[in-house]
Amino acid sequence: MRAGYGMLYLLFLLREFPHRHEIWGADSPWTPALSRQLFEQTGWNSILALSESRLYFELCYAAALLTSALFMLGWRTRAVSVLFAVVVTSFHAKAIFMTDGGDNLILLMAVYLAFTACGRRWSLDARRERRGAARATGATAHDARRAPHPVREARDTLTTVVHNCALFVMAAEVCFLYGSAGLYKVQGISWGGGTALHYVLNLELFRPWPALSHLVDGYPLLIAIATYTAVLLQVAFPFVLFGRLKYPVLVMLLGMHLGIALIMGLPLFSGAMIVADAVFLPDRFYVSLAALCRRAGRGKLPWPPASSAPVKVPSQGRQPAPPGARSNAAGCGGGSPARSA
Repeated sequence: MRAGYGMLYLLFLLREFPHRHEIWGADSPWTPALSRQLFEQTGWNSILALSESRLYFELCYAAALLTSALFMLGWRTRAVSVLFAVVVTSFHAKAIFMTDGGDNLILLMAVYLAFTACGRRWSLDARRERRGAARATGATAHDARRAPHPVREARDTLTTVVHNCALFVMAAEVCFLYGSAGLYKVQGISWGGGTALHYVLNLELFRPWPALSHLVDGYPLLIAIATYTAVLLQVAFPFVLFGRLKYPVLVMLLGMHLGIALIMGLPLFSGAMIVADAVFLPDRFYVSLAALCRRAGRGKLPWPPASSAPVKVPSQGRQPAPPGARSNAAGCGGGSPARSA
């Protein structure tokens, strides 16, 4: 989730780079005076409102790009996660009337991620920790420094509790989002009649590819099935999280969000939802994904990853084949002795 939201916000800032002054800067119709009036009413604030200088704005925008990139890579994540939450909150508050559901979700998740230990895996911090541990292997001073200590144990326990609570809040947020969206749709006549997507496809605001929208709209039965499926998935989502049924539901939600990104032109919203859905995937999925990436990068890495135990290389020459080896070679097209072992 850290890598996903960091990448999404970085791409968002890069995409809006040519229009940054019209959205957040001095050329924005939402002037600093209006911002101050809004902040007095809502309690929001923004680092962009501290100065009206163009140079200050450019420095803030550059800092936002850098913070998003570092957060995505997981560099000094404890501090950068707080900075990322400040960046997202500031840019969101400065142009709050130009935001949508995707922006709101990214804002919430950015705040929640600041309370998690989101740099422990798949990050530059984790890489630095592994290298430091490898260099210190066998050093008695390092072993003594890592010995159990009441203060360190209390800190680790507190970190774990806060991390788990934040993760629970993120999962609950996604459940409320899907459940409330589905229940609101059930109350609508067009959703109940299976025609809601027909009207969506004919809105100019959500037609980046008019030819594609017209093509999809030409299949009324498909439109009705997609309408009812969207409502069913969103209403049922909070109730399928504790069984294996959640996996096909997540796959169907992935397809729904990809369709929204392509047909309706809402890539930021779809990306935010897809990253949020990742909170429900188990650890074994990410372990398998990491192993798959290593295998693809190294070409011949065994699957699953082989143990670090030394493999005994058999002697060369013709050896009597053990029972079952001939059938295995015939079925698998041969293979290296090390892999067979």
